[in-house]
Amino acid sequence: MKFIHFSFTLHSPLYSYFAFMKVIAVKHIVLVCFGMLVLQLSSLGQGRTRNNTQTTVSATDDGKSPDVVYDRQGRRVPNRNKGNDSLQKRDQYADSITIYYRYFDSSNTRTLDSSLNDFAKQFQQPYTNINIGNYGSASRSLLFSPLLKAGWDAGFHQFDVYEFTVENSKFYQTTRPFTELAYVLGSKAEQTIHITHTQNKKSNFNFGLEYRFINSPGSFKNQNNNHNNIRLNAQYQSNNRKYGAQLIILSNKHISSENGGLIDAKMLDSLSFSDPFQLDTRIGASGAFSQNPFNTNISTGNRYKNSTIFLRQYYDLGKVDSIYNSEDSVYNKIFYSRVRLQHNLNISSFNYEFIDNNVSTTKYANYFGLNLFNNNNLQFQNKWNIVTNELNAVTFPDKNNQAQFLKFGAAIQNIKGQLGTITTSDYNIYLNGEYRNKTKNKVWDLEATGNLYLNGLNAGDYQAFISLKRLLGKRIGFLELGFQNVNRTPSTIFNAQNNFFVTAVGINKKENTARVFAEYENPLKHFKLSGEYFLVNNYTYFDSFFAAKQESSVMNVLHISAEKKIKLSKYWNWYIEAHVQQTTANTPINLPLFLTRQRLAFEGNFYTNLFVSTGIELKYYTNYKAANYSPFTGQFFYQNSYTVANRPEINAFLHLRIKSFKAFVRLENINTLIPGNGKYNFSAQQYAQNAMWFRLGIWWNFIN
Repeated sequence: MKFIHFSFTLHSPLYSYFAFMKVIAVKHIVLVCFGMLVLQLSSLGQGRTRNNTQTTVSATDDGKSPDVVYDRQGRRVPNRNKGNDSLQKRDQYADSITIYYRYFDSSNTRTLDSSLNDFAKQFQQPYTNINIGNYGSASRSLLFSPLLKAGWDAGFHQFDVYEFTVENSKFYQTTRPFTELAYVLGSKAEQTIHITHTQNKKSNFNFGLEYRFINSPGSFKNQNNNHNNIRLNAQYQSNNRKYGAQLIILSNKHISSENGGLIDAKMLDSLSFSDPFQLDTRIGASGAFSQNPFNTNISTGNRYKNSTIFLRQYYDLGKVDSIYNSEDSVYNKIFYSRVRLQHNLNISSFNYEFIDNNVSTTKYANYFGLNLFNNNNLQFQNKWNIVTNELNAVTFPDKNNQAQFLKFGAAIQNIKGQLGTITTSDYNIYLNGEYRNKTKNKVWDLEATGNLYLNGLNAGDYQAFISLKRLLGKRIGFLELGFQNVNRTPSTIFNAQNNFFVTAVGINKKENTARVFAEYENPLKHFKLSGEYFLVNNYTYFDSFFAAKQESSVMNVLHISAEKKIKLSKYWNWYIEAHVQQTTANTPINLPLFLTRQRLAFEGNFYTNLFVSTGIELKYYTNYKAANYSPFTGQFFYQNSYTVANRPEINAFLHLRIKSFKAFVRLENINTLIPGNGKYNFSAQQYAQNAMWFRLGIWWNFIN
């Protein structure tokens, strides 16, 4: 690659530099993007503005829930209402904005969501997840959620819900600079800050910045959490529409204290002043605890950090045509792409570390079966650096439908690890292919993808996904059918050679998961019914704090879910969400048979600009043998002796929106006010959840 060195000032038109992205190095791209950020921050407030500006967003205050679909990795992702396919010409001083976005590597256009009735859409932790006692702590899903991804994986996923990723990055198009500020304040000095900014310098160049900060001292000793996420992204397309580039730079930092659970959880029922902070925990020194929200230092816990620089460049070959514009009496040139050459560069680093500077050898021996022989300090650490180069060729069979394409390519991946004092170096070579076809009449939507690892560390791994969605009729709704199969090498945490004191027993086969799924949705009736069936072979899991195993027998899991909105009267709505799960007997998976969330809400539009949704929310899941948690490896592990029997969670809420301002006032876990033993719910053995909790959140949109 040829390097070009140049300089610029804050008055330069920065979007023009992206025309040279074909020949500049990655370090220069980073400098250019941060230069754009400085330029934008210096220009805030200088543009002409008008009063009563507001955002044009999807009108979903009637209670209609946005669509939720599975992506090709098996994750549930929101599907917003569709917007326009191009920027509209607007007066630069108009009092409204046209804005839409697409998720990375998606052709679906989405608009901003203005709905109020579901706080879970604004919150980082989905309602189907639970944590180990404090927001920001290790979290897992109550639903069966295996990792459906072939290739290399470190195996640390307890903080996934708090992360920015390449896959959940949004690329915007907007007619005006747009900023959203969010702040959530909770009990015990819990706070979340979220800032999003995006703007177009021209219709062919957009950049955005996103920052999120989560800090939660918590109710229990040594359970304070601190998460910092930052993402910078940009996209550019040349004036002749032949060259384009997308850049994503992101960083995630997770600092989470660990207490190993309560020594005597039964004492929760006899607390003085109802303060659980006075209870002793299994790890950490008693004098080392603080509930200071600005304290980001930990003496016992996990420190994880990962960062990614992703650059995609492509060049299109095709046909130039022209159409006659009767309004201007001129011919406008149009470029139809037929073949695309595409290169992806992904540079990622991962650092996973557990430390304990207050080791009690007695506690470690009694509670975790680990003899440390009077060590005062304990540290486990794995570091990884991954560089992936991927080259693809894309063909477009129909020049008038760019949502139909066939892609195939190959990649080489270099992997370097530092596992304590051990250094490793490996590689992967894999092939990939993809076919998508969303018909122009929006009736059919077909997607098929696949990866095959030919050589290297994960040779023999593969993943395949296919889904077909059909519009049965405007009054009938949509039907989607799909199949997914993943054959993968167990994550590196299951390898006994890593630095986390893991004992691996008989893990020598690849894990294979097949998934069949179907979904029916009728938006007019506000109804959705879905089901998925998993067939898992050679399932890998932990069954204690440090021991990993592999299940030899084939097991299956069935999951059926339904969602329905029932309109009780003009202003009263009842939202029902329910999940039923069943797994094979005598397998190392325990799941709640039934999970439901019910919301009874009074909602409507009052005084022209005031939208209100207020009511009661209830969440309940049946008794089951919940997985325990190992703070040392960051893994939830299988156990079959302790049963979680919780009360239903009851929350009261008042949500409102006035133009571009949204506020959420919530009183959660009201169920703990009910007298009697067992008022604290548990997410795992010795890990109690919070008592009654208050949250106040605001979201405010600004148009420059």
